[in-house]
Amino acid sequence: MRLLVLGGSGFVGRAVVDDAVSRGWDVTTFNRGLRVSSRPDGVEVLHGDRLDPSSLSVLHGDRLDPSSLSVLDGGREWDAVVDTWSGIPRAVRDSAAVLRDRVGAYAYVSSRSVYAPPVPPGADESWPAVQSSPDAEDGDYGQQKAGAELAALAAFGDRALIARAGLILGPYEDVGRLPWWLNRAARGGPMLAPGPADLPIQYIDARDLASWLVDSVAAGTGGVFNAVSRPGHTTMGELLASVVAVTGGNATLRWVEPSVILEAGVVPWNDLPVWIPPGHEFETLGLHTADVSRALATGLRARPVEETVADTWAWLGSIGGTAPQRADRPAVGLDPEVEAAILRAAGTPAS
Repeated sequence: MRLLVLGGSGFVGRAVVDDAVSRGWDVTTFNRGLRVSSRPDGVEVLHGDRLDPSSLSVLHGDRLDPSSLSVLDGGREWDAVVDTWSGIPRAVRDSAAVLRDRVGAYAYVSSRSVYAPPVPPGADESWPAVQSSPDAEDGDYGQQKAGAELAALAAFGDRALIARAGLILGPYEDVGRLPWWLNRAARGGPMLAPGPADLPIQYIDARDLASWLVDSVAAGTGGVFNAVSRPGHTTMGELLASVVAVTGGNATLRWVEPSVILEAGVVPWNDLPVWIPPGHEFETLGLHTADVSRALATGLRARPVEETVADTWAWLGSIGGTAPQRADRPAVGLDPEVEAAILRAAGTPAS
């Protein structure tokens, strides 16, 4: 198979490249070349700015009509494309227009943030998405992803695979959620653990997402899928226990009721990554309660949380302990002084 990865140097894109190369596929990446990262031998690297339509000519020919994005002469072909774009939708619109007649399948890595809240527990892919357009020039993250979905579907129809991934963890994470928890545990001492410990959480390891994407484009699978683990694949307690164990066990989990944490002004999901307490308004986003039966039926599988945690810790160690941070996402994590104050308020020693 010949695979084009639009992106390919960051988190999910890198996992897709690694997976496809391990299968012996011919892989090409196309990105701006802004990230310095190693890549497997044999991967062809093309550079261009997807917000500049003229730079897309490198994908399919020496000459590209800038008004219609049609190829005037020359041309290249791939069996499939995996697109990891996050930003204004016209980047997907223009890329899909160029590739439409030269590619068999087009997989777009979207997000469950496209769903219009309130999202009920157990909602499947039929739940309506927020309003957007392939031509949108602004909008929040969910609106931009929704517009990009529309662009991919308009160009490829049944050949488009839309993967609404939600929370993604694992090695090379560039948002900082699991790396923050790991580094916090590595500091040791009493560690705020946001309750309840049996809170179900739902996510996907980037490598499992990548494997499913590569399987799916090889099989010609199209349609829209919630591409995360089943609800309750693990719990907050299991996640944090794994984090403490893999970092050496120097931290001691101190479970605190959600009300105490929220009264301190802590923002779930951002200040304490992954965590959304019962009854909080963020529950209406449905981030830990998606129906994933469609994706499971097509082969999506999630590895144990212990493996994701251990491999992410090993990767962090290999790069000096500081994870890369995407410029388009805010930093996550709780200030140590705030954590100590919450532990004192909960009657738990902070030292």
